[in-house]
Amino acid sequence: MSVSFIRIDDRMIHGQTCTRWAREYPCDGLIAVNDKAAGNNVLKAAYKAASGKKTFVWTLEDFKKKCQKVLESDTRYFLITKNPVDMCKILVEQGFKCDIDTVIVGPCNDRDGATKLGNNQSITQEEADAFEKMSKAGYKIKFALLPDVSIGTWDDFKGKFGY
Repeated sequence: MSVSFIRIDDRMIHGQTCTRWAREYPCDGLIAVNDKAAGNNVLKAAYKAASGKKTFVWTLEDFKKKCQKVLESDTRYFLITKNPVDMCKILVEQGFKCDIDTVIVGPCNDRDGATKLGNNQSITQEEADAFEKMSKAGYKIKFALLPDVSIGTWDDFKGKFGY
């Protein structure tokens, strides 16, 4: 197994959260994909320090180039993006496929133009469009801050966005 868990979290890597999810989905390392973070050495160092696990912070282009090595690896990775648009680029546009078909959505901050779905989970229309594309590509989307704290699935909320 190469990818054991797929997550969208606007904090990307948060130590306690990664530890809690790793109990449900064992992992040896983390791959965070975000162009801005990958270009910021301070952010990269902070993310690498947060989990205590082997951690990579890559651009979308880096992931595209290295994804086959990830798939062939014996290491179990969490694949994490900061937002649904980036995850959609990886799973739908780049066509990345692994054995995982569920995308877990964690914190998405309240912002102007975002629709609140639940506590610390708000999404914009652009993000909703990305969720719909992932859903149509066969992925289940589950909104869960922690394994035992879920507010529902994309099917529960997509009507708020015209789907």
